[in-house]
Amino acid sequence: MTISSPSSSETPEPTPARRRGRGPDLILVEETAVWLEVNGRPAVTWMCTPELLEELAVGWLHGEGYIQTRKDLRSLRPCATDLGFWAEIDDERARTVQAEGRTPVLASGCGAVPVFLADPASAPLGAPRGEAPPAERLRSQFKALFAAGARYQDTGGIHAAALSTEHGLLHHAEDIGRHNAVDKVIGAALLHDRNPTGLGLLVTGRISAELAFKAARAGIAWIATPSVPSTLAGTIAARTGMTLVGRAVSGTPQVHRP
Repeated sequence: MTISSPSSSETPEPTPARRRGRGPDLILVEETAVWLEVNGRPAVTWMCTPELLEELAVGWLHGEGYIQTRKDLRSLRPCATDLGFWAEIDDERARTVQAEGRTPVLASGCGAVPVFLADPASAPLGAPRGEAPPAERLRSQFKALFAAGARYQDTGGIHAAALSTEHGLLHHAEDIGRHNAVDKVIGAALLHDRNPTGLGLLVTGRISAELAFKAARAGIAWIATPSVPSTLAGTIAARTGMTLVGRAVSGTPQVHRP
């Protein structure tokens, strides 16, 4: 299998003003369009932060059902003149996803997502996947998450995500879209041949339906946020066996068990 992507040196990094500064500089968060074709057919265009793009593509393919593991991805080739990728997977897998006839809907996390999210009651039932860590450990992990966010330190206007184990964080990612950040960390796990099943997920924004959907498909045991879950995310989590933790950095986290 061939998987390659533009190196970070090929994408110029902006030099935003520091949040702590008092000068007149304007603060901007970088956003650009990145496209993906699957077996020669346009699949998606992301409005995203242009880093960890290979991870973004792999995580999105997993979340949409095109792949289950890295081995299902025959190749992922970057365009030499534009920010985009060509993915090659098994034709039958591609036809199965395309035959579902998903109707794009505008989700709370922005962008076109499967119509499945409009009907969370259709999510497959699953047994409870495991408890979230104690509140003290969650607060410690969120402290590490924010400390690792270079773009967050610069601008304060970006989302972050990371996978979580009892030993700490894995595959931290930042993006202007919280769903993109989740795709990036799940994609990073797959590219490292790590099964995300049973891991936790930290996100900085609210837990919306599309985030719960992506996490459920990846086998995530629990999701935690300093914000709150949505009602549709709660339904998806309850049916699939995930635990959701809202207000995770407060003195009284809100735990939603399946």
